[in-house]
Amino acid sequence: MVFWLVAGALAVIVALIVIAPLIRARGRAEGGVARFDIAIYRDQLAEVDRDVERGRLSATEAEQTRLEIKRRILEADRADTDEAGTAEAARPLSLVTGIVLVLALLGGTAGTYLAIGAPGAGDMPLKLRRERAAEINASRPSQEIAEAEVGNATDMAEAAGAEYRDLVARLRETAAARIGDIQGQMLLAQHEARLGNFAAARIAQGNVVALKGDAATGEDFTDLAELMIIAAGGYVSPQAEQALSAALRLTPENPRTRYYSGLDLAQNGRADIAYQVWMKLLQDGPPDAPWIAPILDQINDVANLAGLPPPDLPGRDQAPLAGPSAEDMEAAGAQSAEDRDAMVRGMVAQLSERLASEGGSAAEWAQLIRAYGVLGEAELAAAAWQDAQAALADDPEGLAEANAAARDAGIAD
Repeated sequence: MVFWLVAGALAVIVALIVIAPLIRARGRAEGGVARFDIAIYRDQLAEVDRDVERGRLSATEAEQTRLEIKRRILEADRADTDEAGTAEAARPLSLVTGIVLVLALLGGTAGTYLAIGAPGAGDMPLKLRRERAAEINASRPSQEIAEAEVGNATDMAEAAGAEYRDLVARLRETAAARIGDIQGQMLLAQHEARLGNFAAARIAQGNVVALKGDAATGEDFTDLAELMIIAAGGYVSPQAEQALSAALRLTPENPRTRYYSGLDLAQNGRADIAYQVWMKLLQDGPPDAPWIAPILDQINDVANLAGLPPPDLPGRDQAPLAGPSAEDMEAAGAQSAEDRDAMVRGMVAQLSERLASEGGSAAEWAQLIRAYGVLGEAELAAAAWQDAQAALADDPEGLAEANAAARDAGIAD
């Protein structure tokens, strides 16, 4: 409110400065130079009469003086008529111009601010913003502290089965004994993530990046940042931010990197830039991309933090399911275990954890079952189907949809 009062007062002052010359010009036109001269000449006529009474002028001299003054009065009167006509013709143009200038000034200023400013944002001087940003950054929890608070997704490990857990345990021992083996570290990162051990997965992925050195790609750094963020429960730590910065330097157009960068900006006081990053991702699509659903879930909150109105997103009233699409899963399933995209694993893990803790729609349960089927995780698909049957027991249509997904995943007849 204070901002708008100050801005309004300044706009009024500037408008007055613009129209003041026009007001003065109009006043001069209404008074007129010729009219002022006529008043003087009339005073001179009266002075001639007084000079005759005092004996300073003879009757003949006085008459000649009066004739000269009257001639000047007639000329001044004609000039006054011409001046009045000219002023009358010019006056409407000056006033219209003044009004247009004032409206353009006020409208242009308001329009420019609404376009590039943040009307809903609170008043905060630049110095205070910098101090607050520095204070927030200095007090941010580290990756290790955040991971300790979140813990592992134990339900994923329980659903994986004892045999698979034993295989991963042996892989863990082998990778520890051969710490310089990039392939082993990559496999360990992937399988630890499948078990919900995201902290261990990000350590293994960190080893991959370190072993590759200058050969590490933007995808490698994005995988590392993603695992850090998942392990921290969605929080972007300073360490994850460093990994994102490296990924952006190498692959600035990678949409997955841009999504997490937007999340980082939103969490650290730059919601205005995060909003622009995410809106561009929404425009780029495709609409079933894994990052679209989380953006749609958070974009209104980010807009509010940036002091902007909620975005108008035609045809986006219903967000896509919060997980990878069937095409994503088929593409991932066709790849080797070494090259399987960490993003897909993370999204499946997030969907599984959310359904286990909060429940969800029949379509989401069906999506999770099919996702595990495409990845060849029969045990996890069967566990998800069992949970879906319990969650959808009172929904015959939803139960039928989950059963159909189980058949597609090859775990039901």
